[in-house]
Amino acid sequence: MAVIKTQFTLRLSLESHAKLKKIAMEEERSMTNMIEYLVKKEIARYERENGPIELTEEDLFGPPDGI
Repeated sequence: MAVIKTQFTLRLSLESHAKLKKIAMEEERSMTNMIEYLVKKEIARYERENGPIELTEEDLFGPPDGI
């Protein structure tokens, strides 16, 4: 089954961008893959400390058509 992904714009300071780029290179990852990895890691940490984040269909796909 194909993984559905969303796309958005991310703005970083020059310093954060340069550091992230170095980390990605050291980890042999693309910048996009590195950002996704770090986001997943932070979500897992948050859920360990605060419990699972429950999502609805609307959270994932927006309101039903016609609304």
